[in-house]
Amino acid sequence: MQYKRILLKLSGEALMGERQYGIDPKRLAEYATDIKEIADQGVEVAIVIGGGNIFRGVAGASNGMDRVQGDHMGMLATVINGLALQSALENKGIQTRLQSAIKINEVAEPFIRRRAIRHLEKGRVVIFGGGTGNPYFTTDSAAVLRAIEIEADVILKGTRVDGIYTSDPEKDKNATKFDFISFDDVLKKGLKVMDTTAFTLSQENELPIVVFDMNKRGNLYKVVSGENVGTTVNL
Repeated sequence: MQYKRILLKLSGEALMGERQYGIDPKRLAEYATDIKEIADQGVEVAIVIGGGNIFRGVAGASNGMDRVQGDHMGMLATVINGLALQSALENKGIQTRLQSAIKINEVAEPFIRRRAIRHLEKGRVVIFGGGTGNPYFTTDSAAVLRAIEIEADVILKGTRVDGIYTSDPEKDKNATKFDFISFDDVLKKGLKVMDTTAFTLSQENELPIVVFDMNKRGNLYKVVSGENVGTTVNL
């Protein structure tokens, strides 16, 4: 395996599968199988998951809701997704811990950096819920922040697109894919990888990002084992 400790970032929308909202148990089981494959190889896995399949704070704010209230609802949505993923992983026989940036002691541990690292060292998959615990920050920012805190080797951003393109491949048939690209080139070309706060934090801490198609079976294993899958963003 090329990476010893990874931070896997999943979007909440990815959990919808073919549905319009909510959680698709089939998609959840597929993700759990992929994660088990790399965990069985000794890779230490931490996960940050979004909440867009349940609620998105920005969307709530655009409809007249207070932005802070909306973001807190979004954070709670990530905890719901974290519980669902935890259940799916444990059904595969993987020991997991769910840590939340918002204190919900009945359902999740509070986020404590040293405890999270110890769980990883013991082979447990650690899911970080509740975003950063602060409004106005996305789960992309939470993913980069947690990755830095636990000293992950890489951030793996699992999406429905197989990498970074010159333009949106779903709209532009002539879009070409990058296998490797630097942080500076992403900024110069105005490409969308993560939100600006998350991307800058990753760049400043020299933490590489790999963007790949999580919905294709076996892709996660290929990325972790060093195959040229997706797009790698590095210095």
